[in-house]
Amino acid sequence: MTVVPTNPESLYPDHLDRYRRVYEDALAEHGARGLVISSGSMKTAFLDDSTYPFMVNPHFKTWLPILDNDESFIVLRPGERPILLYHQPRDYWHKPPANPAGFWVEHWDIRTIDELSDAHNAISDPASLVFIGEEEALARQWGFGSINPDNLLDAVHFERAYKTDYELACLQLANNNAAMGHLAAERAFREGLSEFDIQHRYLGAIGHRERETPYSGIVALNENCAVLHYQHYEAKPPARIHSMLIDAGASFNGYAADVTRTWAAEPGEFQTLIDAMNEQQQSIIEDIACGRSYADLHRDMQLRVARILKDFGFVDMTPEAMLETNVTFTFLPHGLGHFLGLQTHDVGGHQQNRQGDLAPPPDEYPALRLTRPIENRQVFTIEPGLYFIPMLLEELKQSKHGRCLNNEKIERFLPFGGIRIEDNIAMIDGAPANLTRNAFNALNTDDQTQS
Repeated sequence: MTVVPTNPESLYPDHLDRYRRVYEDALAEHGARGLVISSGSMKTAFLDDSTYPFMVNPHFKTWLPILDNDESFIVLRPGERPILLYHQPRDYWHKPPANPAGFWVEHWDIRTIDELSDAHNAISDPASLVFIGEEEALARQWGFGSINPDNLLDAVHFERAYKTDYELACLQLANNNAAMGHLAAERAFREGLSEFDIQHRYLGAIGHRERETPYSGIVALNENCAVLHYQHYEAKPPARIHSMLIDAGASFNGYAADVTRTWAAEPGEFQTLIDAMNEQQQSIIEDIACGRSYADLHRDMQLRVARILKDFGFVDMTPEAMLETNVTFTFLPHGLGHFLGLQTHDVGGHQQNRQGDLAPPPDEYPALRLTRPIENRQVFTIEPGLYFIPMLLEELKQSKHGRCLNNEKIERFLPFGGIRIEDNIAMIDGAPANLTRNAFNALNTDDQTQS
């Protein structure tokens, strides 16, 4: 087991230096003297005075762990101390942000602003600066020389795939938190609770409000496990519970964990199927090596799923024939995984160089989010699945390969929905480090068959 650092505070200065170089190199290529990064703005709902949950600009939280402060700005000029224009409004309707504090503040020139006009006044010579953020109309009004230029963003997004030690530590700690939530959710499932109640047990265990999680979690029981991005929480449990699929993450300093587990309510063939998927998921992780194409890894996983379909008698074809005819797509229609970091689906997955050239996913696997070669310092998910999706099964039944399906057996598995098992993998010294299994092991649990 590769040990990943968990002391982000001491690693932050090197992280700051690395990203200073990344952005300064991109600025030099763009021919600009500096840049301003907005944290983002609150958005008001249509015909209402309430706002949508705030999501900070990922470029902003690259630099410092401020996740909930809108209308703040970072000002970067090569060779100068970075400036934080910290929004601290005079407001008696809401609690203003606390004064900046923590391991990062000594590295910044922090200036408090009450309102947007203060930021405008504090930013000199905007015509020579690049603006990065969603407020493009404001940036034009303020006179920035360049707004979200593609060549600069492409260069930075490409480099974000290579994580610093600080980022690896944050990602490991996010996984540690998510693991606690998953164990709490599994206990709630064993108690027979509803999707709604399991979700709240999960949130209580990780200490997050729902808006603080890196993505909207999935808690699915029975047939709902077959909905890839299931978006509801049923308030009452079904009369009989067969299975649970929980895809839920946690955050640490703005970095995301993205973890999925599947559970069977009782011993039996569905549990045996989970065990087989877990074995293949762990086996393919062992096969990961630098220089290998992630797209090839996905194709390999499709073949592994084909072998399971053959071994369990769901499909009467050779695994190789299932792969070549894309029959496996019916049972695994999503990609094997994606980059992970400041965003759950981190940027640059199809990008092949700093210039922004793309390698699209193969035609037969259009949902694949990652086509880059595997390299050191990358962090990505490995999340194979095997689902019984009625719509896709019906399409396969109507095809020339429909006669190869064991429809009677498939019908017996429809109430279970499907399986997904997802771990977060960091490439360290040429080998995969499993941040998720590290987290469960640290909690002194075997995570049943999934540790």
